[in-house]
Amino acid sequence: MVINHLEKLFVTSDAATIIKETDVHHPAAKMIAQAAKMQEDEAGDATNLVISLAGELLTQAEALIKMGLHPSEILIGYEKGSKKAMEILEGLTCWQAEHLRNKAQLVKSINTCIAAKQFGLEDFLSSLIADACIHAMPKSANRFNVDNVRVQKILGGGIYDSEVVHGIVVVRGSETSIRSVTDAKVAVFNTNFEMQQGETKGTVLLKNAEDLLNYSKGEEDVFEKFI
Repeated sequence: MVINHLEKLFVTSDAATIIKETDVHHPAAKMIAQAAKMQEDEAGDATNLVISLAGELLTQAEALIKMGLHPSEILIGYEKGSKKAMEILEGLTCWQAEHLRNKAQLVKSINTCIAAKQFGLEDFLSSLIADACIHAMPKSANRFNVDNVRVQKILGGGIYDSEVVHGIVVVRGSETSIRSVTDAKVAVFNTNFEMQQGETKGTVLLKNAEDLLNYSKGEEDVFEKFI
């Protein structure tokens, strides 16, 4: 449970969210928080591992400094260690996705990542996420922007009611009694249908019924012209 500086409450097990919403002031802790953010942006998972590993490296460095080693010597050792770790990691690949547009391969790739966040629902959610990714993935590049996929919550359903919509979702209901139309002509307006009201108040003096009729007729004509 995290309550941030705006008094907003977060209930999460995601390390990246916890770090993002926590006010960190210590310079070393800030660097770890930035490393966790980079991991989240790059891979979307294993932020907890980054924080735990960085914390352990700092703990070991503290012991070495107490032994009398200079920080620059510890840094050289860590750089050698990182090079060796990268060499070992390269040979630990157990499976590789050849075609990122293949749904089965994509599901297999993201399944473990989803299971870390939503255990028990990973198979259902992975399939939906794979569909959404394939729809939104650029034709040429292998880089994928998360902002291309939107999640819209609608009240009154369970998680198994979730589906992927390739297009626009309008959450509001219909303004008329017509609920379903096929092969409809759609007009999209980027302006609102209402008369512009002036800043000042005006008074209209009407002497007879004809004036009243003409007044409202004039208003209707202006509005019709506007539409």
